[in-house]
Amino acid sequence: WLKALDFRLKIFWENMAATKEEDVQMMLVCKTHLGTRNVDYRMKRYIFRRTVEGIHIIHLGKTWEKLMVAARMIVAIENPQDIIVASQRPYGSRAVLKFSQYTGANPLAGRWTPGTLTNQITQKYLEPRLLIVTDPRTDSQAIKEASYASIPVIALCDTDSPLENVDVAIPANNKGKESIALLYWMLAREVLYLRGTLPRTQPWDVMVDSFFWRDPEEIMQQEEAQQDWAQPQAAPTTWEGAGGGGNWDDITQAAQGDASWDAPAAADDWSAPAGGSSW
Repeated sequence: WLKALDFRLKIFWENMAATKEEDVQMMLVCKTHLGTRNVDYRMKRYIFRRTVEGIHIIHLGKTWEKLMVAARMIVAIENPQDIIVASQRPYGSRAVLKFSQYTGANPLAGRWTPGTLTNQITQKYLEPRLLIVTDPRTDSQAIKEASYASIPVIALCDTDSPLENVDVAIPANNKGKESIALLYWMLAREVLYLRGTLPRTQPWDVMVDSFFWRDPEEIMQQEEAQQDWAQPQAAPTTWEGAGGGGNWDDITQAAQGDASWDAPAAADDWSAPAGGSSW
C-alpha cells in the first residue's frame, strides 16, 4: 500500500505542477504580474523585479501559492454563507457575484454599509467567519470592521496596498478587470477541487470570460447591434420588376379588350344638352 500511496502522490504532484504552469501563463496573459510604481515595504517580499519604466513586477509563483492557501482557508469553513466577499471597486463586482454563485459565499458588491459587522441594531448586521476583499484601500471600511470583530481577512493586494489587518495577502494586480476576474475564477476552481465537487482530472467548464466586468453602455450597444442585424431587410426593388412583371413593348395588354385607337369613339354627342336638364 505504500507503493500505491507513493504512486498517487506522484500523480498528484505532477498534476499540480502542470496546473501551476498553466495558471501562471494565464496570469501573464491577464497582466496579473503588473504592479505600480510605488511599493509598500511589506509587499517587497512579493516583488520579482522592477522595469526600466519603474513598474514593479509581482512574483507569480508566490501569487499562485497564496491562492492555494486562501482556497484552503475557505474550504475549512463548513457553512459557505459565513464567508463574505466584498468589492467596492466596480471591476470586481461581477467577479464577486460569480465567485459567490459557484462557491455559495455571501456577496457584497458595491458600497459597503458602515456598521455591517459592528452595529447589531441594523437589519443588515452580519457575523461572518471570513472576509474576502478585492482592494484593501477601497475596502478599508470592511477591513477595519473585521478587525474590530476579530474576523480573518483575505485580500488581493497590489504593490502599493496597505496590509494593516490583512491576514492573507494575495499579491496581484487588483486594478485590471481581467486580472481580478482571473484570480476569483482560479480561487473558485480550487475551492471546488478541494471540496470534491470537481475532480482534478477534469477541467472546469466555466469560462473565465463570465467573471469579466462588462460596461453597461457596451452591453447596450452590442444588443442594439444584434437587433439591427436580426431585423429582416426589405428586398431591393428594381426597374425590371416594376409594373407587376409586365412588358413595356406589349402595349396591347394595357388596352381593354381588343380596342383599336383608330376606331371611332362612343356615340356621344357633346353638343346635346347634359341630362336633359335646363339651366
